[in-house]
Amino acid sequence: MMKRVLILISLILQFCFLHAGIVVLNGLTHSYKVENGKVYKGKISIENTGSNPQNVKIFLQDFTYNANGTTSYTNLHTNNRTNGDWIKLNTNLVTLKGKEKSEILYEITVPDKAVDPGSYWSVVIVEPVEDIKPSDKKAGVNITSVIRYAIQVITDYDSEKAKPDLKFEGVKVEKQDQNQLVKIAIANQGNLYCRPTASIEIYNRKTGEKIGNFSSLPMGLLPQTSKSFDIDISKVPPGPYKAVIITTDEDENAFALNVELEVKND
Repeated sequence: MMKRVLILISLILQFCFLHAGIVVLNGLTHSYKVENGKVYKGKISIENTGSNPQNVKIFLQDFTYNANGTTSYTNLHTNNRTNGDWIKLNTNLVTLKGKEKSEILYEITVPDKAVDPGSYWSVVIVEPVEDIKPSDKKAGVNITSVIRYAIQVITDYDSEKAKPDLKFEGVKVEKQDQNQLVKIAIANQGNLYCRPTASIEIYNRKTGEKIGNFSSLPMGLLPQTSKSFDIDISKVPPGPYKAVIITTDEDENAFALNVELEVKND
């Protein structure tokens, strides 16, 4: 029985390896400080980790997200701060052999005329194209799901005259995967991309004793978007607390909020 199990595991691993897909090698966020009339060049490095040839299509879309978990990919010009018209891809389709690497090149041509200071962005979608094969077992076709990547291309124009404007939209405590999390919804109502971090100082509501200081990971926040910054407070015993929430961006601009929290057993 053990031998059969090992053989089965081996076959599953081989199947997964043979059907591995496209991966992006040089990051999912590409940022530039730009000036009027200048051209900037970039590249997206990809690899086919599988053994079979793979077609990949490449195209531009607009992109936004919200703290409630929704993410929207839409046609260009949906976002009034899109830079999709500034970006030219060198190709819209590539074919990679098994284990082959390739580079997708792009140019960003900033308009000659002045635009409003701040961040402009779009995403380059890298999407493997899977063959749709007729099914021998049942009517219709089998469609294989694929993982596609969205690479943000962010251009900051005249950024010295722009700034993020961070606002707290909501705070709640939730249990998730056996962990107690403080979920802090933060919106960027300004016009400049930033990477803030949220932290929380927790105090006993009755005695004022400081229980601890906990922080989130930094996350990118585009203008007119919001995200949930999750902080693990599993070490805090159940009970009522006072807390100070502070969010700080990379330029050390800080915003604070006093709240009351209730950490429950369930």
